[in-house]
Amino acid sequence: MLCAFAFMVVFAVVLARLTLHPSPASEALTHTNLHPGRSLRAYLDQPALRDAVRQIGGNILLGVPFGVLAPVVAPRTRGFLRVLVLTAVVMLLVECAQGALVTGRAFDIDDVILNTGGALLGYLLLGRRLSRAVHARRPKA
Repeated sequence: MLCAFAFMVVFAVVLARLTLHPSPASEALTHTNLHPGRSLRAYLDQPALRDAVRQIGGNILLGVPFGVLAPVVAPRTRGFLRVLVLTAVVMLLVECAQGALVTGRAFDIDDVILNTGGALLGYLLLGRRLSRAVHARRPKA
């Protein structure tokens, strides 16, 4: 449990550094996106597939640790729907902070969707089993 908590703190620091770090050089290129799929289409329309994979894959991978660690650190968040809602809310808050407070960054609903999808993937692949192992139910006496 202590290790999971430590990893969650490390994840939070990495998430903050990746998403809340100013990018003044990108200020003219950033655009708020409130339409699901718009950024994904723009990524996939780029001639370099590597850029699309990096953008989409990076956003998915960014959510995976959250889906693995959240149900271990907070066992009440165990369950597909609970992980979905918790992750969507947290990532929505991160995107709002990013769009409102950070130079060269913008709110993008597709990032919330991809991060949440990554968290669900992490939960299904490892988080559910790890949470059950750490928080095994004790038989009633």
